[in-house]
Parts: sequence; structure tokens; C-alpha cells
Amino acid sequence: MTNYIVVTGGVLSSLGKGVTSASVAALLRNSSLKVSMLKIDPYINVDPGTMSPLEHGEVFVTADGGETDLDLGHYERFIDATLSKRNNFTTGQVYQTVIEKERRGDYLGKTIQVVPHITDEIIRRIKAAGKDLDALVVELGGTVGDIEGLPFYEAIRQLKHRLKSKVFNIHVTLVPYLAVADELKTKPTQHSVQELRRIGIAPDMLVLRSEKPIPKEMKRKLSEACDVEADSVIEAIDAKSVYEMPLKFYEDGLLKPIAKSFELSDLKPDLREWKKLVKRILEPSREVVVAFVGKYLELKESYKSLLEALIHAGAHNDAKVKLKWIDSEAFESEDAQKTLEKCDAVLVPGGFGSRGVEGKIKAIKYARENGKVFLGICLGLQLALIEFARNKLHIKNADSQEFNANTTEPIVYLIDEFIDQSGGKQIRTHQGPLGGTMRLGEYECNVKAGTRLAKAYGGAEKIYERHRHRYEANGKYREACEEAGLIVSGEAKGLIEAIELRDHPWFVAVQFHPEFTSRLQNPNRAILAFIENALKQKSSA
Repeated sequence: MTNYIVVTGGVLSSLGKGVTSASVAALLRNSSLKVSMLKIDPYINVDPGTMSPLEHGEVFVTADGGETDLDLGHYERFIDATLSKRNNFTTGQVYQTVIEKERRGDYLGKTIQVVPHITDEIIRRIKAAGKDLDALVVELGGTVGDIEGLPFYEAIRQLKHRLKSKVFNIHVTLVPYLAVADELKTKPTQHSVQELRRIGIAPDMLVLRSEKPIPKEMKRKLSEACDVEADSVIEAIDAKSVYEMPLKFYEDGLLKPIAKSFELSDLKPDLREWKKLVKRILEPSREVVVAFVGKYLELKESYKSLLEALIHAGAHNDAKVKLKWIDSEAFESEDAQKTLEKCDAVLVPGGFGSRGVEGKIKAIKYARENGKVFLGICLGLQLALIEFARNKLHIKNADSQEFNANTTEPIVYLIDEFIDQSGGKQIRTHQGPLGGTMRLGEYECNVKAGTRLAKAYGGAEKIYERHRHRYEANGKYREACEEAGLIVSGEAKGLIEAIELRDHPWFVAVQFHPEFTSRLQNPNRAILAFIENALKQKSSA
């Protein structure tokens, strides 16, 4: 039977339940156990796909096309595994499924209630995600006491009642430091545990988030007050890098109570490579400055996977990737030379909508004309094509139908069906309620031999990367672009997936999102090559 580790949170949000859950899973995985993870989001949205990045942060895309919570990105990066739609579900999905069953008559005329119908559906989804595993780590979003979370806490209580020792509850809380009193305070944790116990769940372990070390006496006090074993009170002190947390948790003995509860032998994870990479993150021997030209800088969580992927690439190059944040909207009126000349590379990430687009095009033009190492992602590729058409092919009205639906020169356009020109096969698409067709999830990309993209991926002829976009590069302009020095280095069933410049040190743009497949121990090849070439250009300058 699968063992279930359920992680809940109290006091306030953003305590690090996701990193705690991912760290626990990473330790179990490196102990040779078969492990996966599940994120439960109590919000009523069916998924975060229609939510603003400023509202919810990044939308993480799974290989099978699921638009999920950004915590799934943490999970994949920590356990180096490919997760799917079933590893994340929301209140909206649960109620949608139950209502659909009721409409079909599956409940044989019964009155549909939160208990047992909603809670049974929650338990069914948890067990489906845990099938054929040694352990499933389940993170419940929000905080204990939230109204929208109550059905999920009840389901977890029932799961514990049914499976007994196969369920282990970890509760993450805050131990705040009051500077005026020069004291750490345990009362918020005690109240949070009281609320959890009122619901019917007794925590098996406390993870205490704090900015200062927690004295043994205070741990002992919380152990007694919250009815938790002394060795199950674990501290989570602020760290310089989230990748330190598995190491810190292991040193604090987090695995011992879990192994004891599940009747497992002593768990001794192999953390040698992890330690080496963390040391490089904390004490790099080199530094590279990347101009990050984005439009969601008010909430950098919007670019979470990309920021982490840059950390991974830096660690594998023993370098710190220092970002110079450039607001693309403000950049439209700035001096490109003055702003970018001191940067070692330019990165233009993805995004939606017309705001700040001209600033991104300005940065791309500078990188192209000045031989600056450049990486464009998703919208970054589309804008690189538009910039090339305007300034190299002299197509003054070159634009995207996303920004100008009536453009006479649609370098980037919307097509409702993606068809292979040679074989007539359709590419898998997703039709959303907002209109338009979106490519979501993993697709095969054919790589042109001898290109920088091929070199980045070790000479691979085919690669598999994830997408999240509606608009495509228009193949009508391909021949003219190639005659002027642009190379289409990646394509999928007639669609342009990657481009680069023939006479440039390293200028690559991709339609896919390489950051979604980057992990600490296995960085994405395109982003790794980007940082490698930025360092190379810097050292030769």
C-alpha cells in the first residue's frame, strides 16, 4: 500500500509548504523510494489557466498539457520527475466532476452532499495520484481554518481514519520573532494546531518556519502543547537558497519519524550531488549579468520556473546568474545602449498581450546588431521574427495578429488548426472558452543538424519541450528570412519551433518554454547553453 504524507499550513500563507513538500519528496526519492507529489488547490477556478500572473503567479504546464499551480514546478525541479494533470486538482474540478456524475445519474437519485460525495471524490483523486508508489506527498493549499478548505481537511481526516498508519500529517506553521521583545513566539503555532485538531486532524510533525534558530526548550514546549513527539518538531529557518532545505531537514532528523511511522528501515538519502550543486549556488566562482526584459516585474513569481532554470544553469557552470530587471514598458523610452551594454546577455521571456512589446523588440534589436548573447522564449521568438522582418527585411508593417488583428503583414498569426503540411496530421490543441486555439504541453521538435540548438541538445535530432501559446510564426515569411541570414533550427509538423542567426555569436529563440523541463540535477539544455555562451563571451571580451 502507498504511504501518504499530507502537508498542511497554518497562521498565514506563503510559509513554504511547497518547498517543504518538495524537500520531503526529494529526500525520500534520494533514499531509493518510488515517490510522487500532489497539489490540492481549494480555489473554485477549474485551473489557473485564466488567472492573471499578478493574481496567482506563474501557470506551470505539465507534459500532458495541464495548466497547474506553480508548486508543481517546485515538485518537478526537486524530484527530477515528470508530473501530469492528475498531480494537481482544485475545488472547481472536484465539484465539476461530482455535478457531471449527478447529471448522468451515477448517484442513483441520492441527495448530493459535501459528505460523502465531495469528500469521496477528493479521496478518489488522492488515491489515483498515489497508485503504485511507495509514497505520495500531498500538499493542501491555503491555511487551516479557510472556509474553502474545509471539505479537503475532512477528506484528509477520513483518509487517516481509513488507512491509519499509512497517513502521516505534517503541519507547517510560523514562529514569529518580535524584535521589541527580542523573543520568538509559539502561540500562533499552538492556535493553528488547536484549529487543526478541532477539525479532527492531529499533526504527526510540526515544521516551524522562523527567521531565527528555535531553542530546544521551545521545541520541547511545542511538543508537549501540540501533542507531537519531540523528534517530530522540525525547524525551517530562512535559507539563502530553497535548495538548501532538503539538506537542512535531513540534518534536523526529519526522515526518522516518517520512517518509524511507515515501518521503513533507516532512510539514508544519497545527497552528494545535491550538496555539490548547492555549494555552487551559494559560493559560485564566476558571475554573469543577464538583462531580463519582462512585463510582469511587479510579481516575479510570474517567471518562477525561468528564474529557477537560470539558477540550475548557473550551478552547473559554477556561476552566479545576476539579473538586471528591465521593465519592457518603461524600456520603450530608455537608451538601449546605455542600459544593455554592461550586461553579458539578453533574455526576453514569454508573455501575453501588447503591453511592453515595443520595449522587448528594442532589446532584441540591440542584441542582434551588437552581437550580444540572446535567448528568446515563446513571445521572445515571435518578437525576434517581427524585429528581423522590420529591420532586416524592411517590412515596415510587420506585426502579430495578437497585437493588431488587422495587420497586413502578419509575421505571427492565429490559426485554429495546426496541420502538418506534408502529411496532413493535426498537432494536438486545446480549445479554450476565451476563444482561439492554444498549444499546451509537450511536443516533439525536429532539430536541424549543425545548428546551435543541435549543439545545445548534444546533437539530438528530436527534442521534447512544453508549450503554452495561441499564436504561431507565419511560414509565409520563412524563405525571405532564411535568405537574409536567419536559420530555422527547430520545427514541428510545418511549424517554426526555433530560430537563430547565422552571423551572430549566439542568438537563439524558441517557441516552447524550456524552463518547464529544467531541474536542479538536470538543467534544460537550451538555458544551460545560453549561460555557457554568455560566460564565454564575457571571458573573451
